[in-house]
Amino acid sequence: MYGRSGKPAARPHLIGVDDAPFDKRQTAPVPIVGVIMEGADRIESVAMGEFPVDGEDAAGYLAGWISGLRTRPALQGVILGGITVAGLAVVDVAHLAERLGLPVLVVTRRNPVGSDLAEALRSARLEHRLPLLERVPRAFGVGEGLYLAHVGTSRAEAERLVLSCLAKSRLPEPLRVAHLIGQAIVLRESRGRV
Repeated sequence: MYGRSGKPAARPHLIGVDDAPFDKRQTAPVPIVGVIMEGADRIESVAMGEFPVDGEDAAGYLAGWISGLRTRPALQGVILGGITVAGLAVVDVAHLAERLGLPVLVVTRRNPVGSDLAEALRSARLEHRLPLLERVPRAFGVGEGLYLAHVGTSRAEAERLVLSCLAKSRLPEPLRVAHLIGQAIVLRESRGRV
């Protein structure tokens, strides 16, 4: 997390993780894309994984997958676009941060307060995942249209990490690029404004 001078790195290496589009009824696993970037403009690596629709232990999977990447030693944080992957697979962000020994930053464009995720879990008979929602730290606004929750670092450092990789849009670039790649894998071309 720190450069050679002992000060925080101005261009931290962060991995943005996003799932590709999928059909809730599909039996095939959902592609998971990780994009490792230095700052907001240098892609260092792209990684692919896969996870079952609504699968169990998303944090365990992500921790193992990220730990096995050749770029893992350079990473200074993980950025997720929300607390679910592959549908209703809830990521225990505290467990993920602990397993990796890295800050985990959860960003969304909308304030997650009042989210209908708990109701969706109940409807899908996945009530056993409800306690994971209670473990997610409260999000706060970072600029216009970006909310951040974090585990494994201070609020100031979490905000610094996110701001260090903003460029073209309100989303951190590692996450934005992972989203574009995931769409292209499934749809053959990314769509919409990211």
